[in-house]
Order: sequence, then C-alpha cells, then structure tokens
Amino acid sequence: MDNISSLSPSVLCFVGDAVYGLLVRSYLAEINRPSGALHSESVKWVSATAQTKVFGIIEPLLNETEMAIFKRGRNFHTNSTPKNATKQEYHTATGLEALFGYLYLSKENDRINELFDFVKAHYDP
Repeated sequence: MDNISSLSPSVLCFVGDAVYGLLVRSYLAEINRPSGALHSESVKWVSATAQTKVFGIIEPLLNETEMAIFKRGRNFHTNSTPKNATKQEYHTATGLEALFGYLYLSKENDRINELFDFVKAHYDP
C-alpha cells in the first residue's frame, strides 16, 4: 500500500483494532481454555482501560514516527462514547490501535511482534 501515512486515523484504528485483537487472541489460545473463559481473559487485554496500560508499557520503546502515528490516532475526534472507560482512556486506546494499524499496513510485522512480546512480558492483567 502506498503512502500509509496519509490514511485517515479512523482507517488505521479500524485495521489496528483487528490486528491487536488477533495478537491477544493468538496469545490467549496458548492457555487452551473454553471460549467463554478466553473471552473473559481477552477483555482484560482489549478494553480501553487495558490498552491505556499497554500503551504506558510500550511508550518508551516508540520512535518518533510511531509516536506521531499514536498521537494522530489519539487526537482523532470520534462520535463514539466510551463504555466503562474515561474519554482519555478511550483516546489513548484509539492511538494504540492506530499505531498497530499503521505498523501492519507498513508490513512492519517484526516491529509488531517486538512490541507485543514486550507487552506480554510486562503486562499483568
């Protein structure tokens, strides 16, 4: 895909939501529990509150371009109202999703895995 940086933050978030969710589900599949239990566990990783914590974990690892993409996503104005999260958490989660969407569309799979591996090592839901 050409010029991914010019894509709307909403497009980056749309893709990033799926990418991050798949990373979480793939990771949780390793614990081999019933799907209901896996869903409960996944909520601890994909909620806006959880994604805000995840961002805090990876923030020091991000380069200038990645921070700029995060900020574009975070600052994107949406009509959605957060459920069970503050507006700040919702915007931070949106920024995280934009980052993962950007990395995926940029074919930066190694970087995605590097960041998510760091999260797995440091995030305790």
